[in-house]
Amino acid sequence: MSPIVAALIAVVIGVALGFALTRFLFRDRTARVREDSQRILQDAEKQAETLRKEALLEAKDQIFQMKQDAETEAKERRKELTAIENRLLHREENLDRRVDSIDKREHQLSSQIGQVQKREHDLEELIEDERQRLEALAGMTSEQAKTILMSRIQDDVKRDAAAFIRETETRAREEADKKARNIVGIAIQRVAADHTAESTVSVVHIPSDDMKGRIIGREGRNIRAFESLTGINLIIDDTPEAVILSSFDPVRREIGRLTLESLISDGRIHPARIEEMFQKSEVAVTQQIQEAGEQAAFDADVHGLHAELVRTLGRLRFRTSYGQNVLKHSLEVAHLAGVMASELGVDTKLCRRAGLLHDIGKAIDHEVDGPHALIGADLARRMNEPQPIQHCIEAHHADVEATTVEAVIVQAADAISAARPGARRETLESYIKRLEKLEAVAESHEGVEKCYAMQAGREIRVMVKPDDVDDSTAVVLARDIAKQIEEELEYPGQIKVMVIRESRAVDYAK
Repeated sequence: MSPIVAALIAVVIGVALGFALTRFLFRDRTARVREDSQRILQDAEKQAETLRKEALLEAKDQIFQMKQDAETEAKERRKELTAIENRLLHREENLDRRVDSIDKREHQLSSQIGQVQKREHDLEELIEDERQRLEALAGMTSEQAKTILMSRIQDDVKRDAAAFIRETETRAREEADKKARNIVGIAIQRVAADHTAESTVSVVHIPSDDMKGRIIGREGRNIRAFESLTGINLIIDDTPEAVILSSFDPVRREIGRLTLESLISDGRIHPARIEEMFQKSEVAVTQQIQEAGEQAAFDADVHGLHAELVRTLGRLRFRTSYGQNVLKHSLEVAHLAGVMASELGVDTKLCRRAGLLHDIGKAIDHEVDGPHALIGADLARRMNEPQPIQHCIEAHHADVEATTVEAVIVQAADAISAARPGARRETLESYIKRLEKLEAVAESHEGVEKCYAMQAGREIRVMVKPDDVDDSTAVVLARDIAKQIEEELEYPGQIKVMVIRESRAVDYAK
């Protein structure tokens, strides 16, 4: 037998022995495990039974304790409910007693109401009897007596109102006049103007009447060329050594005046020479306008004006209003407005600027329809002037109601400059018409006997009938006349209304 075979046999025998031994050992261990498992199960069952019995006992104790707690709580609730019941019963008894008391009071009130109604009825009958007796004694009905009483009350109220108005006006006038007089006095003293009314220069003097023929030219060619170039009318009449220029445009009239004076001094008058002199005069006047506008803005201490506004302002140098030069008037208004603004503590620069520009519309009012105040405001609006400046311009003649202090200051400055002595002149015809209209307004009121316009229309004295107008009514009459004058008339400055009531007792000794 070879060694290999022997080894294989040995291995097989070893494996068989090992398997048998392992199986025997496994059977022995399995038996022991089974015994241990059964013993553990028995112990667990015993322990579980013990825990079950203990839990059951504990649950019974808890149930017993909860039952006792519930019974205690129920007893307390029953006590509370009993107390609530007792309180409700007590309240119900109180309510019953109150209801009985209210019923008794209602019965008493019903009885009293009946008595009161009976008394009211009796009182109404007594009042009616008394009223009829009074009407019989007075000889008039109650409505007539009421009308008389209301009339007397109205008279008393008017009298009291007039007295109150007079007292209030007197007190306000004393305070306001003092302050206004001070401010205006300071403004006028600081802005003392030395110029008076000016006349529009429309007459050109010539060395001799022979010059008139040369101005007219052969078959009128010179005068036709002059009028077509300048746009003005040249009037040549019997006035010795004078030629009249007529035009609504003051700038054109000034250009024509310079042109004609240059032609007369040169001596050579023909269409070509007229055109040459016209061009030179136009350049000179344009330069004068620019310089006048710049100088006015400088004198008024107003800066930053639009170039078009400066040129338009310069054109006012050749514009007059009732003989007053408008550019000088605008400068004066600017200074007056600035002084009054500084005294009142408002914007001085704004007032000076608005005062300088307030009449800017007069430079172009012959070209645009409408009041010069609104024309000037529209021009300022197009030149991007601030809104307060526009408002001051449009409101300085009350075309628009003034809503700012600055606008009122410009109004006052304009009135002061226009109304001061010598500032303006007025035609005799318009002056007489204004005085007649002033007297007619005063005479239109009831109770007026006579009236007289005095001091060139700056004062109206009204004589009233003393039997028709008493002292209190005179105060009201003065206010009514002044208000009507403000609404219907146009006038420079202010008009003083004086109502005079005079009573005279006359008797004769015989």
